[in-house]
Amino acid sequence: MTTGTVNLHRVLRATPERIYRAFLEPDAIAKWLPPYGCTCQVHQMEARVGGTHKMSFRNFGTGNGHSFGGEYLELVPFEKIRYTDRFDDPNLPGEMHITVTLRKVSCGTELTIVQAGIPEAIPVEMCYLGWQESLIQLGRLVEPEIPD
Repeated sequence: MTTGTVNLHRVLRATPERIYRAFLEPDAIAKWLPPYGCTCQVHQMEARVGGTHKMSFRNFGTGNGHSFGGEYLELVPFEKIRYTDRFDDPNLPGEMHITVTLRKVSCGTELTIVQAGIPEAIPVEMCYLGWQESLIQLGRLVEPEIPD
């Protein structure tokens, strides 16, 4: 079975701490991770090594959705997150491995994401497109400095 990999790179005007939290807090990830036109429900998120996560995306237009989840493999505060994802749909087999690396830079944080093991049925370019949309939304969440 052939699988795909995507590699993403961004610089965001936010601290590594804010971006790290955005990946590990259920309300935050539900806000920025689903691509345009989709909603997200986080069913479970236990952000610790060996902990698991489970969520669903739903296409707002059609009402159709898919669920996925996995395990946290490595959490280095404000530097690195490694986790797995597996779709509930048997037509999308295999386990994906995602590595998120954060590095403080002069204007914020350099963010690198590698998603490997994308099921053959999913075109890699669609994953790139979805991640690009998600990362725009991530920036809109973590970059503003809004006083209380």
